[in-house]
Amino acid sequence: MNEDEESRRGSAIRRGVEWIEGLQSKNGGWAAFDKDNNKKYLTKLPFSDFGETLDPPSADVTAHIVEMYGRLGYPADHPPVRRGYEYIVGEQEPDGSWFGRWGVNYVYGTGAALPALEAIGEDMSQPYVRNAVDWLLAHQNDNGGWGESCGSYVDDSMRGVGPSTASQTAWALLGLISAGEVGNSACQRGAEYLVGTQIDGGFWDEPYFTGTGFPGYGVGERLKAMPKPGDSGYQGLNMPAGFMINYHLYRNYWPLLALGRFTRATKRMEQESLSAAGPTNRRGTGE
Repeated sequence: MNEDEESRRGSAIRRGVEWIEGLQSKNGGWAAFDKDNNKKYLTKLPFSDFGETLDPPSADVTAHIVEMYGRLGYPADHPPVRRGYEYIVGEQEPDGSWFGRWGVNYVYGTGAALPALEAIGEDMSQPYVRNAVDWLLAHQNDNGGWGESCGSYVDDSMRGVGPSTASQTAWALLGLISAGEVGNSACQRGAEYLVGTQIDGGFWDEPYFTGTGFPGYGVGERLKAMPKPGDSGYQGLNMPAGFMINYHLYRNYWPLLALGRFTRATKRMEQESLSAAGPTNRRGTGE
C-alpha cells in the first residue's frame, strides 16, 4: 500500500470511528440502528402492532464496538471506550453470561463480551471474567459444540441449552480463546466439532434459528424478570410475539473467524512454550 492509499485508509477509518462515537447512547452503550431510542411510551402507541418500535443499547452490539476500538489501538481509558466498558460490565448476568439481543442468546452475548474485554487490555484473570468462562464451559455439549434454543428468551432454564450449531459453537470459541483458554481441551473439542461438521463446498449446515429479530418483549431489551403464566407479556415456547431469523452467513463467517483465531492463538502458545524451554540440542537437552 503506497503512502496515498494509506492516508486515504486512515482517513476513512477516522471518519467511521467519529460516526460510531456520535451514536453512543447516554448510558454508554450502543444500539444497532439508533441512539437513545429507549422511550418505552412509544410501545404504547395504538398503531405499534409490530411489537418492537425501540432500539435500546445492548451488550452484544456494545461489545462488538468496544472490540473494534481495541483492535484499532484505542486505549481502555479513551472516554467512549471506558463508558462502553462500564456498560458491558454492568450488563453481566448473575450467572456470568451476557444477554444476546441480536443472536441466540446468552452464548452470543458472552461470545461477544469476552473478545471486547480482551481487545482493550482487560485482565482476563479477574473473577467476573472467569465466571463467564465457567458458564461457557458448563454449557458445552457432549459432541464438543455449543447450542442454545430460542426458548431461552422466555424460559431461564434453557439458557445455553440446545443442539450444537456452527455459529453458536464459534461464538463460544471466540469467547474462550479471548480469555486465554486456547489450551483448554474444551477449545480443542470445539474446533474439532467445527472442522468435523463442515460440508462439501466449505460450508456449514445450520437448520436452527440462531439470529434474533426481536425476542418479543415489546421493548427490545433484556427483561429484569421473566413474565410468568398469567402475567402481562408472558410468552410460551411458541413465542407468538417473537421474531427469529436464520442469518444464512452466520453459519459460515463465524466459524471461519473462530477457527482462524484458534489457529493463531495455538501457534502463539506453542511459540511461547518453545521460548520458555530455551535452546535445545537434537537430543532435547539444554546447552
